[in-house]
Amino acid sequence: MYSEELKKGYLEKKIDPSLDLFKEIKYLQQKKNAVILAHYYQDADIQDIADYIGDSLGLAQEAQKTDAKIILFAGVHFMAETAKILNPAKKVLIPDLKAGCSLADSCPPEKFAAFKQQHPDHIVITYINCTAEIKALSDIICTSSNAVKIVESLPKDQKIIFAPDKNLGAYINKKTGRNMVLWDGACMVHEIFSLEKIIKLKIQHPEAELIAHPECEAAVLEKADFIGSTTALLNYSKKSNKKEFIVATETGILHQMQKASPGKTFIPAPPNNSCACNDCPYMKLNTLEKIYNALKYEQPELLMDESLLLSAKKPIVKMLELSSRFGL
Repeated sequence: MYSEELKKGYLEKKIDPSLDLFKEIKYLQQKKNAVILAHYYQDADIQDIADYIGDSLGLAQEAQKTDAKIILFAGVHFMAETAKILNPAKKVLIPDLKAGCSLADSCPPEKFAAFKQQHPDHIVITYINCTAEIKALSDIICTSSNAVKIVESLPKDQKIIFAPDKNLGAYINKKTGRNMVLWDGACMVHEIFSLEKIIKLKIQHPEAELIAHPECEAAVLEKADFIGSTTALLNYSKKSNKKEFIVATETGILHQMQKASPGKTFIPAPPNNSCACNDCPYMKLNTLEKIYNALKYEQPELLMDESLLLSAKKPIVKMLELSSRFGL
């Protein structure tokens, strides 16, 4: 699908260090009628030049309604795929083709198809953090923002397969009283948080609230004062009277939290390794330099097989329709 030159990143050409990348990127955007969509987990500089910053649900909604000719997606591969699925006639650019997703990788399409065949009377609800091939095998897509509401909208006796995140699936089962069949997948960022180190942080900061993404393991969620999607965590931190927060999700969201609440303290929950915070290595592959080159050369362009695109679109549209009905 992609040339070897692109896979090797030949577009990462050296850029004149005297260039004002913020200014040049904005110029290229206007010249080419391009929109930059960025996930909350991107570096602060990328968030600051983006036209829209959000979580997976918000980004899908924004991709659906944009009038731009070119969509540059500062996120990971499955997010750019979603934008292309919703805008097949538009050019979708991704700054680095190597920006994948450990959760998406944990659910190979051929193995999931066989898993699905073992449960023929189940419908498939799939977390948006998956490949287009998995979406094409699904009935409804969800995000962490709308997953509980989507599951609750179905009859109690409806049998469900939930994939690929087992932690999010277990959280939904607990919240809804369902017994969904869970695919055994996980996000390396949210699985690596150290409960022991978090407890030590809580002792050091007794007034701090622990807020966590539902992709975290159950042991961490049990200690959390609030559990929610990336956007929900941001909104909660704005409204809370607390002044300190231990944040158990990817550290990129701390930039928006600090901007929204400059008088509050946000502490990244530590992983079970020697690092002080937990970054997604795939999200951090994107840089201002790569965004500049992507806009300048209009490459790498994300390309998709038309039949796959059409098959993957149906469950995404279903999700967006349900989200609109729920007022999300």
